[in-house]
Amino acid sequence: MVDFMKNKTFLILSLFVTVFLIPEFTGAQISAPGASGSDKTNYPDFEGTDSIYVFCAQTEGSAIGVLRANTDLTGTKTFLWEKYNQGNANFEFHFSESTGNQFSEITGLTDGCYRVTITQAGNTITDRAWVFNDWFTSGADITESNCDWFKLSGNYTTGEFKYYDLSTNVEIILNKNIRVEWIKGSETVAAVLNPQVFNPPAKDTEYTFRIYDKFSCQSISTVKYISIVTKAAFSIDKQSGEAPLIVTFTNESENGTPGAYEWFFFYDLDWIKENSENFDSPEDSIDFIAVDQSPVWTYEYSGTYMVKLVSKKISQNSVCVDTVYLPDYIVADTSFIAVPNVFTPNGDGTNDEFVVKFWSMQSLEIDIFNRWGKRIHTWQSGDVRGFEGTWTETVWDGRLMGGRYASPGVYYYNVVGEGRDGEKRRAHGFFHLFRDKD
Repeated sequence: MVDFMKNKTFLILSLFVTVFLIPEFTGAQISAPGASGSDKTNYPDFEGTDSIYVFCAQTEGSAIGVLRANTDLTGTKTFLWEKYNQGNANFEFHFSESTGNQFSEITGLTDGCYRVTITQAGNTITDRAWVFNDWFTSGADITESNCDWFKLSGNYTTGEFKYYDLSTNVEIILNKNIRVEWIKGSETVAAVLNPQVFNPPAKDTEYTFRIYDKFSCQSISTVKYISIVTKAAFSIDKQSGEAPLIVTFTNESENGTPGAYEWFFFYDLDWIKENSENFDSPEDSIDFIAVDQSPVWTYEYSGTYMVKLVSKKISQNSVCVDTVYLPDYIVADTSFIAVPNVFTPNGDGTNDEFVVKFWSMQSLEIDIFNRWGKRIHTWQSGDVRGFEGTWTETVWDGRLMGGRYASPGVYYYNVVGEGRDGEKRRAHGFFHLFRDKD
């Protein structure tokens, strides 16, 4: 029993010494400088996985793969590189070198599985990796185009990634996860191969077709859309004011054919509402149609008005039309009259004239009377215009009909007229005339 225990202790110590004396050893590690992406094999029957390295090539048949085997072993060692031959399911010689470096690199590799075996002083280390040279070709075109939409068409070719189960030599297809996108400027407009693009741009526009996979390999093609559509747009210099209201319209349409613009000026909104039951068509609400590039329109009468612009693009095989309405109504203000209650024609440059403010008036007559009811001055106009944002011209400068200065005191006025809104306007009352003494 004692001898058995001694022998057992001796065996344990021997095993401990043996394990302790075996130097620490790490395996080889294959890397792929310059690879654009990587993956892992999925062998159905073979245990373990191998790395897959992908290189983006420019053309089919390129051989740009690179593998590097690294090891912690120092001193001279042999690197044996072999390539898997799926025809006979064996690894065959590719390259060998003996070196003191801690790595060995092989370049210009075609698709396939590569195995490296490192030997030194009876020690052997093995590792494997697959290499694939990825490539795409692509093209882009526009196959249909009309006023409402056009169709982008992309095409591409690429190769499959095939690797093999090393225990059964069964072929396996690696999913590249191919995706497409169409880009306009910095905007992605579609992620399908042949998209239909609605609301075409009104200017020639370049579209970029990109085909790519999960390994960041890609091909890019471009096609230019030659626009056959127009986008109607315009601006105005004023939205409201006294009637007659003069409005300048600036045509800002894109890609319209010169001479093919139509401006539609509508009747006053209240008039349209009152007469809509008598309309046979929407055109009955239109007062006037102009074909100018940028017309100037005078709204003679007070009211609320709408305007629309129709722009046309005339091409060889189509006539595309776009219509835009003014975002808000143009308002020619209603009429009114305002009369001052005092003026001082003393030549000091302040309040020297009796002025009556009137707005959106068609006709106007102003009479001034003294305290005894005698008319001493008259001002009238049958077509009042040109006073937008200002006062009228001098109504009375304080002189009598004979040219003499009127005496200070109380005077009376009577104003009658017709506004450009069709309203009769009247105003009457008194005002004071002050003048410095001689």
